Amino acid sequence: MNSLARSRRLQPYLFLTPYLMGALLLVVLPAGVSFVIAFTRYSGMGRPVFVGWQNFQWVKSDLLFWVALINSLLYILQAVPLRILGALGLALLYSRPGRATGLYRAAIYLPTVIPDTAYALVWTWILNPFYGPLNPALRTLGLPAPSWLSDSAWALPAIVLASLFQIGEGFVILLAGLRHIPRETYDAARVDGANRWQTFTAITLPLLGPWLVLLSVRDVVLSFQSTFTPAYIMTRGGPYYATHFTPLHIYETAFDGMHFGEAAAVMLMVFIVTIILVVILYNLVEGWGFDED
Repeated sequence: MNSLARSRRLQPYLFLTPYLMGALLLVVLPAGVSFVIAFTRYSGMGRPVFVGWQNFQWVKSDLLFWVALINSLLYILQAVPLRILGALGLALLYSRPGRATGLYRAAIYLPTVIPDTAYALVWTWILNPFYGPLNPALRTLGLPAPSWLSDSAWALPAIVLASLFQIGEGFVILLAGLRHIPRETYDAARVDGANRWQTFTAITLPLLGPWLVLLSVRDVVLSFQSTFTPAYIMTRGGPYYATHFTPLHIYETAFDGMHFGEAAAVMLMVFIVTIILVVILYNLVEGWGFDED
């Protein structure tokens, strides 16, 4: 009996072992190596040479790094709130079963599973000012049709626009959050005479608070990484560095300039900025939502 109970206690750890091994080999180990390389001069040829804080001093004086960081922060400030609002709106719209609801849910999730490279190529065609379908549709509606990827004022908003359709994971999470809210709460509000807007602001939104906070933190973290593929394929960081984001800057520093130490230092700086943003976000929303206890 003891051996059976012991084996049952060990089962969760056995199931987690492949994930933990993958996280160790693919995340923890490379992160540790990058941390060490950040304090060295390393070109990929020969041995790394320890230089202390010299790489970080170079990062501080690198104007292109600050351009990339500002672009990344602007992308986060635009994309994250819009993605959260889009996922929330669609989750509210398709939370209840109905005719073809399953089809609509699948259609919302579909762009999320498309490979990033293929997705970027599709949006390069959509945003093309000459033969893309978006600008003719805008002209039909009487709206301005910008040059998008070739205009420095519209290139970053274009990448933000493309990101708004890959909200399938957030959509699914918020669907689960809506199902987590007891139906009795809505019944009590209906008995008290609350309308839909009052029910949403007083019940749905507060009870979805923890889920929205989780999605916001997740999107902030991922937004620092997910801009590489669209920037590399759609704009190459242009025009005039308008879409030169930190992942692209790290890539070019490491593989174009062969300055792996400086690139690792940039990555460490971005990691610190990410932590600061997450802490700020957590302090802003601390206590929002509900406590099941």
